[in-house]
Amino acid sequence: MLVPIFRFLSIFPLPFLHALGAALGWLVYLSSPSYRRRMRDNMAQAGYSRHLSAAIAEAGKSIVELPFIWCARPERVSRHATDENWAIVQAELDAGRGIVFLTPHLGCFEIVAQEIALRTELMVMYRPPKKAALKPLIEGARARDNLLLAPANMSGVRMLAKCLKKGKPIGLLPDQVPQEGEGVWATFFGRAAYTMTLPAKLAQLGDATVIVTYAERLPGGKGYVIRFVPFDGTLEGGAAEQAQAINHAMERLIARSPSQYFWSYNRYKVPAGIDAPGAAPQAGEQA
Repeated sequence: MLVPIFRFLSIFPLPFLHALGAALGWLVYLSSPSYRRRMRDNMAQAGYSRHLSAAIAEAGKSIVELPFIWCARPERVSRHATDENWAIVQAELDAGRGIVFLTPHLGCFEIVAQEIALRTELMVMYRPPKKAALKPLIEGARARDNLLLAPANMSGVRMLAKCLKKGKPIGLLPDQVPQEGEGVWATFFGRAAYTMTLPAKLAQLGDATVIVTYAERLPGGKGYVIRFVPFDGTLEGGAAEQAQAINHAMERLIARSPSQYFWSYNRYKVPAGIDAPGAAPQAGEQA
């Protein structure tokens, strides 16, 4: 049922969908104590509590805009997007150098890969949704011309590495909580967050350029500005230092539009099989 519902909603204009989404954002916020608590706590941790009202509305927009982003014709979606600083991307493509695009859960992150794929082939890591009913919808929306999917396993990692070595770009969500053994603890807005190490490993393996990017949602349903920003950190040192540098880059990006970050995401959860930061070692382990 989801596919026909999404296709039906996709025919409506973006301003209507964003207005509907803002209302949905408030409905969810007021009806779910756990959602409300996590959003408020995460925003307070980052020092952005003053943006709470705007963030509630933006969170709803991020859901209701999905039928438009996923199911509307690509050329129609693209008419609502403009690029900022594409020249820095084009320079790397012209040089035949691989690119690692890092896109956090900021703004309309779903449109970023689609817009890049209109200009060049792009491979992104994909983890199937937990709900099987969403799988055909999401895979159909993401696996479009020039947009290739790599599974979130070792086979997918090899696909991404091979892509970079050929001088082609890949895309990752760097603020997604990784699974056991795939991350390290690094601070994110002053609190320890289990952070993936894959972006730095791939960038170094493929001698690739890192570019951070996000799509800022314009007010009134006027569309999106996709911003490409040079990575101003360094990937020197060990895995923990590299993860920390990427987290700092994400913090600076989020500061550009704090109300549009996905604050309800459980960024600080402790994955199964991972000791909480600062936990004492178990018996038989070295301190």
